[in-house]
Amino acid sequence: MAIEHDFFGLLESGPDGSIFWSENVELADQSVTVDLTAPDQDDVSEAALDVAAALISSLEAIDRSARNAMVNELDDRTSEVTEYLLQQQQTLGDDLEGLLVDISGDTHIDIIRSLQLMSMTILADEHGGTEPFAVLEYALDPDSTDDVILVNLDSGGDVLSVTSAD
Repeated sequence: MAIEHDFFGLLESGPDGSIFWSENVELADQSVTVDLTAPDQDDVSEAALDVAAALISSLEAIDRSARNAMVNELDDRTSEVTEYLLQQQQTLGDDLEGLLVDISGDTHIDIIRSLQLMSMTILADEHGGTEPFAVLEYALDPDSTDDVILVNLDSGGDVLSVTSAD
């Protein structure tokens, strides 16, 4: 079976009924891998694909919203964002400055600005549910993607949570 969509084209399902679509999308001066996946194509609606296409098309605004959510977490000293930033400072030490795109004097803000959006994974079967519909993966050093920040979005593009995955 297959699903056809204006944005994604023909989405063919695998032998197990799952669907997968992947594309590299340009955002500013970097390439972001965008994946759309669902374990069962029967759980993917036309509305879910429309929302996914809209999220991809507005990736710049989604990225800005995700970074703002990270900044909002800085007030909480126990947040995963704060812990991630402190861990990056400790791990990288003097090498941190070489990874920053701007040095304003506020190291935490500078790190958030310098994070690279590595990927966006859209979980098409989660449209309208309580689980994340899309997950943005950020890394300070693209060569060391073990230490990442994940921003979980609902199907409206709003931030549900920000977590670290180190």
